[in-house]
Amino acid sequence: MEDYAAKMLLKTDAALREYVTGHGQYREAAVLAALDELRRRGQPAPEEAALRPGLEAAARRFQEEAAQAERLRTVAAEEVAPATSPALYSPVTIMLFSMLPTSTMLTGGVLMCMNLYRLGKKRATLGLALFIIAYLFVASTLVNWAVFQQGLNPVWGILLFNLPAALAYVLWFWPRYVGATPFRNRSVLMPILVCMLLMWGLKQLTPYLIKQQPKEVRQEMEKMMAR
Repeated sequence: MEDYAAKMLLKTDAALREYVTGHGQYREAAVLAALDELRRRGQPAPEEAALRPGLEAAARRFQEEAAQAERLRTVAAEEVAPATSPALYSPVTIMLFSMLPTSTMLTGGVLMCMNLYRLGKKRATLGLALFIIAYLFVASTLVNWAVFQQGLNPVWGILLFNLPAALAYVLWFWPRYVGATPFRNRSVLMPILVCMLLMWGLKQLTPYLIKQQPKEVRQEMEKMMAR
């Protein structure tokens, strides 16, 4: 809303009188502000008593209509925004796919990369991809050492491998590159199907992968699978 009171402070007495005598040409709020300013200067308009009630009623109606129009614009914007907003995998989806037994932090990272790419943040997508590659190398080395040399329970090893990356996705990458961007939740059907397909493929490859390991590692892996 325009600050008519501040505007009237800069007007001359003659200009203020013009607002009063030509009140039909101006906003009611502007005329009321002119009347108030004339009164403040000790020069109240003779017409004030007759004009003020009608001006105040009209000004209230205008404010109510403006407020109603603003509410309608807000509702319309809220209804349109979901249809035009990008479809992204939510932080909850990314966290779950990073931690579920049927998937790993790699799956959550791929979903987050897809989000960034869909938002047109190609440099951020590349940065995340490099983070995932570096994390896979460092974390797998640490977890293998903890499980095979220090006797850490494999369940804890999986948690130790997935959790830090999942937290990085939702607590660092998401706030930094997605932030408060409005979005629609993207369907998780395709990631579920892909995970199931990968698990089936991994199951088929596991015997071959075990045979490629050194004898000591192979025996340890066979013991864990037998538990």
